[in-house]
Amino acid sequence: MAKKINEYDYLYISARIHAMENRLLTRERMERMLGAHSVDDAAKVLSECGYGEFASLTPASIEHTLDQARLELFAELRRSVPDPSIVDVFCIKYDYHNAKVLLKAEATGQRPDGLFLDAGRYPAAALQEDYLKGDLSRYSETFRAAVAEAKDTMASSGDPQAADFVLDRAYYTEMLRAAEAARSQFLLGYVRLSIDSANLRSAVRSARMGKGADFLPRALIPGGNVSLDSITAAVTGRGELTQVFSHTYLEAAAASGAEAVKGGALTDFERLCDNALTAYLTQGKRVAFGEHPLIGYLYAKENELTTIRIILTGRLAGLDSDTIRERLRESYV
Repeated sequence: MAKKINEYDYLYISARIHAMENRLLTRERMERMLGAHSVDDAAKVLSECGYGEFASLTPASIEHTLDQARLELFAELRRSVPDPSIVDVFCIKYDYHNAKVLLKAEATGQRPDGLFLDAGRYPAAALQEDYLKGDLSRYSETFRAAVAEAKDTMASSGDPQAADFVLDRAYYTEMLRAAEAARSQFLLGYVRLSIDSANLRSAVRSARMGKGADFLPRALIPGGNVSLDSITAAVTGRGELTQVFSHTYLEAAAASGAEAVKGGALTDFERLCDNALTAYLTQGKRVAFGEHPLIGYLYAKENELTTIRIILTGRLAGLDSDTIRERLRESYV
């Protein structure tokens, strides 16, 4: 029988994580990137966060550099942590992203080159090769079944969104299982809050676009803290989103979502949904050792990569600092 992992097994990696947190992209570093004279000067700030020089500052090059940073981080931590299933929780979404790329490329007859994100459990090149051969026997049963169902859905309905619903449901199912396998209530809380956030986004978009009553049940994901019936009732006029999500981390996001349904901008709403996850995970910084610092750091790095992309591509596009700043999420540090 495998030895049960406890918080003492995380002593070494926790100490490393707390040291690595000092190199995360802080709000002060973000502001320096925003105020830099040029995109080149903005990118130089990232040397303080452990990033090397960018080969070039084009959207494609920035994307490639950040993807490589993510891939290397996941690979390093998977080798170092007592339980790799914790890292898997953050990798799984890239497997399902790549599945969506393959399905849409096949449906449209376009080449998927450059669209894969190679940070999942399965190497993107191997997944593409196996998909084209029609043999996904090496992949998880949930993933294999979801890809088959999504492919059938795409073929029968021609609706990419319906296929995405199938894959999204499977993605969160696998996330939950990985969190349960890790036996971490903190990680499970993160996954359940992620599901609540996804469901709140679906509810706001559904109400905003005036979708029919049959749309939301297909879009909502089971497994969160907030009941699906209460979300559906709020969208169909038998309740209020602000009430459904009151006294949760998503309370402020739900209030912003209610305004977005009336025609307000979605930017603040999306940012507040992400900030809710950051607020939950920053609890991990207060824990000396255990899986908490690792989980918080994994999310913080994902958030950091997104922030770097927003700032650098925004600067390349000539956006002013205030416009870029509005899109930034709360910093973990």
